[in-house]
Amino acid sequence: MSDYPAYAPSEEHELLRATVRELAEAKIAPFAAEVDEESRFPQEALDALVANGLHAVHVPESYGGAGADALATVIVIEEVARACGSSSLIPAVNKLGTVPVLLAGSRELKERYLGPVARGEAMFSYALSEADAGSDAAGMKTRAVRDGDAWVLNGAKMWITNAGVSEFYTVMAVTDPSAGARGISAFVVEKSDPGVSFGPKERKLGIKGSPTRQVIFEDTRIPADRIIGAEGTGFKTALATLDHTRITIAAQALGIAQGALDFALGYVRERRQFGKAIADFQGVQFMLADMAMRLEGARQLTYHAAIKSERAMGGEKVADLTLVSSACKALASDVAMDVTTDAVQLLGGYGYTREFPVERMMRDAKITQIYEGTNQIQRMVIARQLLK
Repeated sequence: MSDYPAYAPSEEHELLRATVRELAEAKIAPFAAEVDEESRFPQEALDALVANGLHAVHVPESYGGAGADALATVIVIEEVARACGSSSLIPAVNKLGTVPVLLAGSRELKERYLGPVARGEAMFSYALSEADAGSDAAGMKTRAVRDGDAWVLNGAKMWITNAGVSEFYTVMAVTDPSAGARGISAFVVEKSDPGVSFGPKERKLGIKGSPTRQVIFEDTRIPADRIIGAEGTGFKTALATLDHTRITIAAQALGIAQGALDFALGYVRERRQFGKAIADFQGVQFMLADMAMRLEGARQLTYHAAIKSERAMGGEKVADLTLVSSACKALASDVAMDVTTDAVQLLGGYGYTREFPVERMMRDAKITQIYEGTNQIQRMVIARQLLK
């Protein structure tokens, strides 16, 4: 009765956290402001993560990966995000792009595409949303038409993270327009496939180091065996994927918030007003206490959800995975927005300048409330699960 593994990370998890934190502080954090200022891809982060095998830890050992569990993956993303939100999208999006293949792909598809990701030779993005199909993803227009031993894709995907940098893309497309959501299928598309192109980089509020672009398909012909799962199962796979990967967005939010809290703690100890450190003022202490309480509550829910995700990936039926993954994503991202805003407030005028990292963290936190399902959609999902 004394063993509660679901409620505490193991010694190995905590050792992993220390390792990633040390790496992030040494190799990623020094470039974070420059990456944001120049809106450039964080190549230094990618190089450091690949060199240390931390860019896609979730890939199973059978496909050349580290075989890390979902909680370990969360910790990696969280610790990278503490240093740089843009850089944390390297491990996060590698998981997002590959989970459909892991869930529904053929053995041959897994062997062909997971190995290069595990070795750091390629990244893997996820293409679901379109200009007129965001929250209503089933309203997508991108088409895939069977032509002999190939599929031909036409359409455009919007808001695709790391587009143009990733070599591989999980793409959802309509294969039967008369079947609604059941007429959507999933495919692996390569950047080098003929007819694949990319729109200009979006000019964004935050996560400026991670390119967000359209992915455009013009008579893109791919082999028929690049379909993920059976025809018509793509939307089901997309939803199942998000049950696992919303948790990684929660992890990103936790890391950004923790980075802001840690910086604010150091600042209030040093900043003096009225003859003493502002950390001595009760009003400041109450702000810090609220930030820490909310952050730790979100962390515990996220870790709890990660454990459920791991069990589900192992084949166990986890009835409340959808609920807890939506809940941790919504809670952690809301907390991240609150904590980073309070960190800016604690730094006062300095917090509003680019000389200090909390304004970047505040901007980076905002997207966690939006992508992989807005928090309004998450609340709808949670309510539906409760009212089943």
